[in-house]
Amino acid sequence: MLRKIRITVAVIFFVIITLLFLDFTGTLHAWFNWMAKIQFLPAVLALNAGLIILIVALTLLLGRVYCSVICPFGVFQDFVARFGKWKKKKPYSFSPAKSWLRYGVLAIVVGAIIFSVSVITSLLDPYAAYGRIANNLFLPIYQWVNNFLANIAERADSYAFHTTDLWLKSMPTLIVAAVTAVAVAVLAWRNGRTYCNTICPVGTVLGVFSRFSLFQIKIDKEKCNNCMVCELNCKTACINSKEYKIDYSRCVSCMNCINKCNRDAVSYKPGYPGYRHAELVSASPESKGIAGQARNDAECVNDAESKNVDRKGFLVAALAFAGSALKAQIVPTATDIKADGGLADILDKEAPLRLTPVTPAGSVSSRNMSRRCTACQLCVTVCPNSVLRPSNSLKTFMQPHMSFERGYCRTECVKCSEVCPSGAIKKISVEEKSSTQVGHAVWRRGRCIPVRDGQQCNNCEHHCPANAIVMVASVAGDENSLKIPAINEALCTGCGACEYLCPSRPVSAIFVEGHQIHKII
Repeated sequence: MLRKIRITVAVIFFVIITLLFLDFTGTLHAWFNWMAKIQFLPAVLALNAGLIILIVALTLLLGRVYCSVICPFGVFQDFVARFGKWKKKKPYSFSPAKSWLRYGVLAIVVGAIIFSVSVITSLLDPYAAYGRIANNLFLPIYQWVNNFLANIAERADSYAFHTTDLWLKSMPTLIVAAVTAVAVAVLAWRNGRTYCNTICPVGTVLGVFSRFSLFQIKIDKEKCNNCMVCELNCKTACINSKEYKIDYSRCVSCMNCINKCNRDAVSYKPGYPGYRHAELVSASPESKGIAGQARNDAECVNDAESKNVDRKGFLVAALAFAGSALKAQIVPTATDIKADGGLADILDKEAPLRLTPVTPAGSVSSRNMSRRCTACQLCVTVCPNSVLRPSNSLKTFMQPHMSFERGYCRTECVKCSEVCPSGAIKKISVEEKSSTQVGHAVWRRGRCIPVRDGQQCNNCEHHCPANAIVMVASVAGDENSLKIPAINEALCTGCGACEYLCPSRPVSAIFVEGHQIHKII
């Protein structure tokens, strides 16, 4: 029963958190965004002391249930490992704790947080790693299905679905997500939660507290016959049958050993403070005869054969999934030419070279964004105007920045500030956003259509929501000359409407330069 409860709750968390990264409409976030905000490392970066204390208290009470229920990356490994252990006579095996690696990685992450080396934190945070996998690999498939249903609904005169653009936000981020998914999946396929108990910094921190948890897995010495079934089904490889010990710092309270024990020798009950290992019965050589060992081996073989699954079919499905994701990510490049009704050739916009990246309102400053963001891509998913995308810069690698080739930041939208779990983008109101200056517009004379082509254009003035642009005569004193834009930097908020709607190609004649520290206007 305990295992069924754990699996049910874990599936609920995993499905909903995954949908948070897939729901580009932002509908689910109004109800379930709290599931993203209770992740451990984002809570640490957000300085959410109450949540940190709650997670630590939960660990001291029940063990590392956070890792087996709340963490989506942990449940993802369980899902892969479930397929990997089928048809194996010995699904898992004990492996000694690699403490030097675990605490070494933790020290590196702590140093990265202190010295604001965000790349390391982003790569090793389990929640952010799963977020990038969902955003870059799963989201294209979800959008493709959505567009397919939208096309069917349109033919039936229904507006239940609406199409959305499939586009490549960042090739380096896609590569990182794919490599992470493959590497962790291989580790989980071979021996369960290897990543959790050798690399994951969150698992290492919670493992320190789980040594002293009140409820622990216990072995009844009177009932145990040393059949090794508990060790063979331990996906964290923490049960050592040869030395009769359980390493509680690696146990995630998955209850697999309890479910598989045929003699009810394994239970989950209160332990003792400081009790680190549960000793198994020390069977004498006489009690472990040839007949008994043969019976135990037969039980393991029968248990493995009872879960017969076509592995070849799974591999085919996995390859089809990967191919669909890559196909969905293929979009035209900025040099591709599109025909506009056969009357003109329009080049896709290219991002200008900005001296300072533009960060969204609520991030306060580039430094705050760099220190606290884990690059989980949740804000990128919910951005309705395709303004946010992962950075390719080494200093802020994979963290979101604003670019206006596909849209501009609307004043009434504050979705990114509502979903950020780490405090990198603080929650703000529409009124606060309308008075926040994240950057200012810069005009380049040589690219402007009135100067370059001798044709009048006032797109930037017409669409500026802050009235920060006015058209003035290009020749001083000649009111009949073509008009060019003049920018009032005191009024400009850096929304990017002028840059997005500028007809100059491939680079806009007017673009937004970011501010290191946001201003209130």
